[in-house]
Amino acid sequence: MSAQTLQKMNWFNEPEEWEIKDNILTMEVTPQSDYWRISHYGFTVDDAPFYYAEYGGEFEAKVKISGNYIARFDQAGLMLRIDHENYIKAGIEFVDGKFNISTVVTHHTSDWSVITLDRPIPFIWIKAVRRLDAVEIFYSFDDINYTMMRNAWMQDNIPMRVGLMGACPDGNGFTAKFEHFTVKHLPDK
Repeated sequence: MSAQTLQKMNWFNEPEEWEIKDNILTMEVTPQSDYWRISHYGFTVDDAPFYYAEYGGEFEAKVKISGNYIARFDQAGLMLRIDHENYIKAGIEFVDGKFNISTVVTHHTSDWSVITLDRPIPFIWIKAVRRLDAVEIFYSFDDINYTMMRNAWMQDNIPMRVGLMGACPDGNGFTAKFEHFTVKHLPDK
């Protein structure tokens, strides 16, 4: 995507402060915001910042993510969303002083999977590949070697909102940065 296209995307829950400069989106993540439905915690929230464009068909979305994570559950990542009951968010999440590569898949209720890292990281790459009714989620530390962390069902033949999200359920906000965001349609197999 070019900077011009990045600037033509849309906000869902626009944060008070954000900027696009040199094709990098920087946002001040809204305090006390998140995406989660029902399971484990017993509540539903759908109020965190999400900057997106709509895509149909099969595609690959990729982004480099960094942030100054402060409070428990501070997170930034890639989101693929059909509606408030059907979405995937994947990225980095700060939990109990550790960095976790995190994926939440929601189909009416949310689930959460994490890979805890043994050290802090300055950034991470997240890639999502949608083919038919499946979305594969990958992570990378160098944008060369990718490891799959999740394969999730998502209804096919429905356009999705694809973009960048940050959430701060417990804290007072933090700065998240998104670089090299691209979405490309995939050729038929």
